[in-house]
Amino acid sequence: MTEHTEHTERNREALLVKTTSFPSLAELFGTAAPCLIAGPCAVESLDQAEAIAQALVRCGIKVMRGGAYKPRTSPYDFQGLGEDGLKILDFIRQKYGVLIVTEILDPRDLELGVRYADMIQIGSRNMQNTSLLKEAGQTMHPVMLKRGMMSTLKEFMFAAEYIAQTGNHKLILCERGIRTFETSTRNTLDISSAAIIKQETSLPVIVDLSHSLARKDILLPVAKAVLALGVDALMVEAHNDPASALSDAAQQLSLPELEEFAADLFC
Repeated sequence: MTEHTEHTERNREALLVKTTSFPSLAELFGTAAPCLIAGPCAVESLDQAEAIAQALVRCGIKVMRGGAYKPRTSPYDFQGLGEDGLKILDFIRQKYGVLIVTEILDPRDLELGVRYADMIQIGSRNMQNTSLLKEAGQTMHPVMLKRGMMSTLKEFMFAAEYIAQTGNHKLILCERGIRTFETSTRNTLDISSAAIIKQETSLPVIVDLSHSLARKDILLPVAKAVLALGVDALMVEAHNDPASALSDAAQQLSLPELEEFAADLFC
């Protein structure tokens, strides 16, 4: 074994994500443990965001997700409102007292994410965008990193390491399912990854149920099963009028469905 190989192997065993003590979501934001994160796939208007925020307040949900920049498979699909969407989210958090998590796609927009949101999301498609990972880490702002749709757990941990190397300990991992040959759900929810991350690290773990399942009929039993892993939060998508949603219409809960789900989840 060469000196370089030995050095590499030692570094793999001593990853910062495995040796660093990371604060929990409760320690970062004062939220309950576990907590529920909910909101629309995309911010479409102020009226839409307010209707959803009001439902979150009724449910006691303290964290709202919402996309201002949308990475879409087709360039002709709705791409989000951009900075205008971020300003809507900022208005919502100030008026309703909710925390905001939103995705940033471009390092040039990180300053806006820090200004208008409480947590920056790096999405599945950008999990291995090392420039974005480093720049996001250097903001010292809370960063939620989603697992790549075809990434191994080892690759996921190395991606997180890029952020940890910047000295930013406000790091949260999100399991959102991986692409397999199974077609009964949108992705295959790898619950074992959440258990392994909780066992091998102190990193907070969020499980995105909407993007992994894209099914409402099994949402509650799967959510309860995931809670048994000791995860820090669950995340679901909700919309005031899912049928007219500009993205991911089928998987978003209506507001009555969200209220029922939130009421039943911790029973």
